[in-house]
This record gives sequence, structure tokens and C-alpha cells, in this order.
Amino acid sequence: MYGTVARFRVKKDVNKDHFKKRMDEFDSSQIPGWIADYIFQTDADSNEYFLVAIFTDKESYQANANSPSQHERYLIFRSFLEEDPEWNDGTIVSATGPGKI
Repeated sequence: MYGTVARFRVKKDVNKDHFKKRMDEFDSSQIPGWIADYIFQTDADSNEYFLVAIFTDKESYQANANSPSQHERYLIFRSFLEEDPEWNDGTIVSATGPGKI
């Protein structure tokens, strides 16, 4: 499995419920190789978030990252943020639970 962990900050004037609703509207189920994605809001700072996106393999992840439809989703996502996210891509080397490797 392969994916990314991104750290980002939502603009202070953004309605958090609206942000969540817009992110939940993305239908990732039709993306080849997509397994799951999660967005965490930190307890320490309500404007700081982490995104985890999981794909079956690096090739599927990169194909999605380079697709025009993903770019459109990114533009919507980016409109809520103070600045570009900090992306950390890599191979998932350990997992427990339903997504166990």
C-alpha cells in the first residue's frame, strides 16, 4: 500500500462544518486503487489538520495525483487553506485492522 500524510491549516474565518461537508462530498470510491482517506482535526489547534490518503500501490496514487479530476478536487480543498499543505508521500509498511497489509 502507498499513500500520503499531509499537514495543513484551515483559514481562521472558514466555517468548519462547511469545510467538513465539502470534503465529505468528494466521491473517491470511483478512483482506481483508492482505499481510504481520513482528515484529523488536532486537539491542540482547531485550525490544524492532518490528511491521510491510502492507495493500493504507488502507481495508482501517482495516476490519481496527476489526473485532471484530482486537480479539480484539490482546488476546492486548497480554497479552504491558509497555504499549500505539507505533503509526505510513502510506502505503508505496517497496518492493523481491516486494512492490514
